[in-house]
Amino acid sequence: MSDHLQRLYERFRYRGRKFDFEAVGLRLPNGAEGELETIRHPGGAMAVPVLADGRLVLVRQYRFPLDRWLLELPAGTLEPGESAEATIRRELAEETGHRADGWAELGQFPLAPGYSDELIHAFLAWDLQPLPDPPAQDADEDIETVLMTPAEVEEAFARGEVDAKTMAGLALARGRGRL
Repeated sequence: MSDHLQRLYERFRYRGRKFDFEAVGLRLPNGAEGELETIRHPGGAMAVPVLADGRLVLVRQYRFPLDRWLLELPAGTLEPGESAEATIRRELAEETGHRADGWAELGQFPLAPGYSDELIHAFLAWDLQPLPDPPAQDADEDIETVLMTPAEVEEAFARGEVDAKTMAGLALARGRGRL
């Protein structure tokens, strides 16, 4: 916590399977006081998997908080003691049934800094190979693999069918001249 913030009290704390939630009273640097609610998250990793023909490998999955299906780049939560690269290698296999022989780190970014401390580590993945025996999806996932061009992803984003982390990952890949 910044030296300029003062924690006044903790009203609520919840420990969940994937993240924690807390409500804390703070005195801000300008002297104002307020209660802030924060999701504490271990962080995540995502891949921008690119096929030889330039199409991207995305996943379509149901997102309960929105009560609808979204298209997303593969991603997952960091497990304790697991590196971001190990996380996304595991998630790419589980969610898409592919492995990648080429990897490059693209950077990291906060996902929703208004209410969460989650940082997403983004990686470019290429030289994709389908796995002969892909690992099983997590028990709470129902995921379909979808192949799309970057232009098709942008069109789907404009229709509200793609999440923001996917667009951030595409922007990072483009910024590095990878798409």
